[in-house]
Amino acid sequence: MGLERLAEQLSLRRRGRRPLAVPGCSRPPSLTPADFNYGADEYDAEGNEEPKALPEGSETMPYIDESPTMSPQLSARGQESGDGVSPTPTDGLAPGVMRWRDAGKGLEMRKLVLSGFLASEEIYINQLEALLLPMKPLKATATTSQPVLTLQQIETIFYKIQDIYEIHKEFYDSLCPKVQQWDSNVTMGHLFQKLASQLGVYKAFVDNYKIALETAEKCSQSNNQFQKISEELKVKGPKDSKESHTSVTMEALLYKPIDRVTRSTLVLHDLLKHTPADHPDYPLLQDALRISQNFLSSINEDIDPRRTAVTTPKGETRQLVKDGFLVELSEGSRKLRHVFLFTDVLLCAKLKKTAVGKHQQYDCKWYVPLADLVFPSPEESEHCPQVHVIPDHELEDMKMKISTIKSEMQKEKANKGQSRAIERLKKKMFENEFWLLLNSPAIPFRIHNRNGKSYLFLLSSDYERSEWREAIQKLQKKDLQAFVLSSVELQVLTGSCFKLRTVHNIPVTSNKDDDESPGLYGFLHVIVHSAKGFKQSANLYCTLEVDSFGYFVSKAKTRVFRDTTEPQWNEEFEIELEGSQSLRILCYEKCYDKTKINKDNNEIVDKIMGKGQIQLDPQAVQTKNWHMDVIEMNGIKVEFSMKFTSRDMSLKRTPSKKQTGVFGVKISVVTKRERSKVPYIVRQCIEEVEKRGIEEVGIYRISGVATDIQALKAVFDANNKDILVMLSDMDINAIAGTLKLYFRELPEPLLTDRLYPAFMEGIALSDPAAKENCMMHLLRSLPDPNLITFLFLLEHLKRVAEKEPINKMSLHNLATVFGPTLLRPSEGESKAHLTLASDIWSHDVMAQVQVLLYYLQHPPISFTELKRNTLYFSTDV
Repeated sequence: MGLERLAEQLSLRRRGRRPLAVPGCSRPPSLTPADFNYGADEYDAEGNEEPKALPEGSETMPYIDESPTMSPQLSARGQESGDGVSPTPTDGLAPGVMRWRDAGKGLEMRKLVLSGFLASEEIYINQLEALLLPMKPLKATATTSQPVLTLQQIETIFYKIQDIYEIHKEFYDSLCPKVQQWDSNVTMGHLFQKLASQLGVYKAFVDNYKIALETAEKCSQSNNQFQKISEELKVKGPKDSKESHTSVTMEALLYKPIDRVTRSTLVLHDLLKHTPADHPDYPLLQDALRISQNFLSSINEDIDPRRTAVTTPKGETRQLVKDGFLVELSEGSRKLRHVFLFTDVLLCAKLKKTAVGKHQQYDCKWYVPLADLVFPSPEESEHCPQVHVIPDHELEDMKMKISTIKSEMQKEKANKGQSRAIERLKKKMFENEFWLLLNSPAIPFRIHNRNGKSYLFLLSSDYERSEWREAIQKLQKKDLQAFVLSSVELQVLTGSCFKLRTVHNIPVTSNKDDDESPGLYGFLHVIVHSAKGFKQSANLYCTLEVDSFGYFVSKAKTRVFRDTTEPQWNEEFEIELEGSQSLRILCYEKCYDKTKINKDNNEIVDKIMGKGQIQLDPQAVQTKNWHMDVIEMNGIKVEFSMKFTSRDMSLKRTPSKKQTGVFGVKISVVTKRERSKVPYIVRQCIEEVEKRGIEEVGIYRISGVATDIQALKAVFDANNKDILVMLSDMDINAIAGTLKLYFRELPEPLLTDRLYPAFMEGIALSDPAAKENCMMHLLRSLPDPNLITFLFLLEHLKRVAEKEPINKMSLHNLATVFGPTLLRPSEGESKAHLTLASDIWSHDVMAQVQVLLYYLQHPPISFTELKRNTLYFSTDV
């Protein structure tokens, strides 16, 4: 019995629910805690808890819904019987919006919710006790000459049950007195927070669940004594119950922990609903709920059976496990494919072109039985032609085009424009987004058929590659047989793909409904604190990914923490969000073995130790305060904090109140004080980058560690004599980040607020001679300290771009990084321009990039020559 059965059990209806008392807890007769249905499957008339199977032919299977606005639901159970939790949002009482006039009623409701949950917790503990009862005698016989089970079998079947029991016993013992001696000021959020923080034990249990059931089943078949034990385990009834014991099977009890987490999440929803926002429990319950939802999300794949399966001509069940759109490199060109992973085969397909009104079908491009599928190791990878990687600046250009079209569409809709014009823009946007989707991926994922050829996919995210690899390897642990599909079998299987698919649309924003969240635009500040749960010392680091324009992009990377089981990074990163909705964290073990080079991209392959994802809920992250969270991944816990700054907030320039520093101080004040032409901070950062960072891949584009940048900022502001020593020891990306921060924190941009509109008009001129005169005149109009510093920076950026073959930073890339920093509009203008969130990549930003690019592509500009000419003429226009 495996995960398929587990999934079935998740959708079962329970029978014979009745109210349960909590010892010493009074309750009003009009409303019983049982009405809240957080119970651990109470008992029917016979005390029989064997789950019912789903009706035959049922296609719709349950999903755990981790939407924060809904109670997570397990199945259609509640809809059919009325005893589940409604999947609809709670009417009018979202968490934390309770008014104080309702507070008294809310606190009473809290007591009722807790009473019901405590009653179910008592039953759950009794069930765990019943499960543990045979474990000790079984262990005692394991070392005798006539063992019932081996120690290995006992460990497998009862894996983590003792730990789960102890966690819940401690929770129950702490919560019970609070409910018994109820008072309106009682706090118990810390208990739920602690319970949620121990969910890693449940992850380990879920991962082992399938093998535990299979082992118990095999042992029952081969040992009559164990079969008798496992068929009649005695569960104590609640203290107020007439029934002293009930008989339950081991199989039914092993299912209880899986059901329990979801029920704990349900009670957290309702506790929040009835807790005033300023109650001390509120933030703790919110935290516990977030951790629980992230956990549910992480185990969704394990307990989600997919909606249906297809039967082979031989009568076997072939189930769809995963599907999605991937870019395949086929005959030297990129093709978008829909890939289907079944329980025994991987099938790569594309949609056939069909006439309007005709039923769409897939066309199979190739398939590989999982028994024949292998992932070639890096050294075994056959050498393939160089993958053509699209330059970053072309991808950025396309993003800008897409954002401009989005803005046009929103204006058309706001002005109630013609539907034909909107459709035309929508079509254009789809074409551009499709191009981006096809051309942005660059991470190789190779599939090899041991009896045939290899296939190469290109992915945007290491997370995605790991997901596919893990899903396939999980299925390969089963006893799979090699086979060849006949043309009829292949036709039937391919024909079923259209009905079975779970991913219906290409992941582009033009496929989204108008009311779907546009995502977040601005800056996400993330501190990666630490990680726990590693079994042995390793060299460890984390990367951060966010979604942008329909695909995920790696945005930041911590340093490698060497030879440890508990890395303490405490590194802060600033990540730009472009319509992002999710944050992913991946934890790696660094590999230093040069034989592990991947021939597809000449990079050493590091081992993924764990990965996790959280939704970026606008309500949760759009606060001024840091919010701490934990991501659970394969038994590993990564602790991190985050806060979000909207784009318009990040445009604000706050002048420094300390005129002795350099950050936030006018450039003319700094140069006058230093008696220099270019601020010392600019000269020193540029010198250090040219000395040891000019060949660094992604210099100025890759984020430095924020704590390092802040440390450098403090040293420059204090004019500390140890600046040079600190610079020579500091990571080069932190030095590059400090230079960018200096320009960003100037009280006004380097190219000034006054001249900003003129720069925007000048770059838009069509006539080359007019543009040349205008652009040079504008430079000449800058204050001398601004102009000299700008020209100094310009020559440096040109030298960086000369190393583009090594550092991958073209003039266009550098203009994209520095343009919006050197030419930001004033706060008043930004408010006028940023009426829409997606205007982050609007026409203004494109123009800012183009202005800097114009000067970067221009022959060297001399300050003396520029000042000498009152009117600038160029002969080579």
